[in-house]
Amino acid sequence: MSMPQPCRWAVPLLVLVAALALQWPLLFNPGYFSHDELQWAALATSGAPSPWRDVTAFQYRPLTFSLWMALSRSLFASPMAFHAVLVSWGSLNAVLLYGVGRGFGLSRAVAAAGALGFVLTPYAAYTHGWVGCLADLIWLSCALLIALLVQHVRAPWLAACGSALLMALALLAKEAAFAIPPLLLLAWWLDGRKPVWLAAMLASGALAAVYLGLRLDVLLHAPREGSQYTLSVRNLPQRWFEYQIFAPIPPLLEISTTLRRSGPVLVAGLLWSGLLAALWRASPRLCALFLLGGIAALLPVLPLGSSWNHYGYGFAAITAMTIAAAWPQASRPGRSAILVFAVLSALHGGAVMWRIQHVGRIQSVFSPALAQAVRAHPYTHVTLSPAPAAKVWIFARLTHAIPAYDGVAIGDRVRLVDTPAQADYSIEADGQLRALR
Repeated sequence: MSMPQPCRWAVPLLVLVAALALQWPLLFNPGYFSHDELQWAALATSGAPSPWRDVTAFQYRPLTFSLWMALSRSLFASPMAFHAVLVSWGSLNAVLLYGVGRGFGLSRAVAAAGALGFVLTPYAAYTHGWVGCLADLIWLSCALLIALLVQHVRAPWLAACGSALLMALALLAKEAAFAIPPLLLLAWWLDGRKPVWLAAMLASGALAAVYLGLRLDVLLHAPREGSQYTLSVRNLPQRWFEYQIFAPIPPLLEISTTLRRSGPVLVAGLLWSGLLAALWRASPRLCALFLLGGIAALLPVLPLGSSWNHYGYGFAAITAMTIAAAWPQASRPGRSAILVFAVLSALHGGAVMWRIQHVGRIQSVFSPALAQAVRAHPYTHVTLSPAPAAKVWIFARLTHAIPAYDGVAIGDRVRLVDTPAQADYSIEADGQLRALR
């Protein structure tokens, strides 16, 4: 018997509410995490040119940047409202992921566990907590909507048309959308070689090929900021390894620091190996999905010069649902391996949320104080010295290339120095400025 319509929406609604509740540290963040939010807020109010015209830019993401500026104009002054939009969007992605899991035949409980497990990964926590990750929310939404569309239509032409439209939106959001065609190819292979999956893959792949043909020279040779965007096949093994073992190391905030300590890396590697063995014993197909799906989701970012949490957003979605799917079939030792890995990953996600909120609290104090200090010194540079208890990296980001804040032009008028004797102000650990002169 089919379920009554209200009952069909009961579990997705519960997943949405639970996802929002699990992310309350992000919802109640009073500030921002890094320079991106501050820069785009300044651009949004300065009459910056339309990002749709800058087709020669290395990062041509007009959909993302247009939406970002619109949100900044409306919500930047109310950080919690801004974060509510991102966290709600991320929670809706979890609901879409639940629907995809159900479409592949998972039970309601297993699909819900996979969706909420995804929210609690350090990849999703970072993406939902940093406004700078808006592009990742968009492209994954498009990917999940394509999967849902294919699961619910029978006509290949309809799957192809819908996939092409959503693929176009994803590409206008972020180049990470190149992961969509290989993910659809994998779905076609594992889901009975259905024509609808093939049609969706061919349509999205054609869009990706056209986009790549138009943009290849720019992507290879356009100026870019930082070595993290440098492409090399030699980066593939290290990048892949970092994304595999980052989740069960709770003390880390960002994946780029994963390999700095050999002890946690060794433990995480053993836990990952145990998880892989548990998946293999539960279902070789799920083990293949975990490995190949993870590679497909990471394919556009594996050649890059560094790893970032939000680059693993799609990877987290597919692996979280795969691990949840293996649970009912896993042996008792296998369930133990899965549980340990999942608990550590969830703790890691919670730690990332709290640390992002901590930075937000500091920013909400520091940036207004900095603007006031710059306003008080209209003709000179303002020099700042972080106090011993202050985290230098936080203030290095919050002063990096900020055009203006609260109507005060900042630009290159702020400098960080090591010695208090050279500084006008000391930056306290909570973001307050203490005058030294």
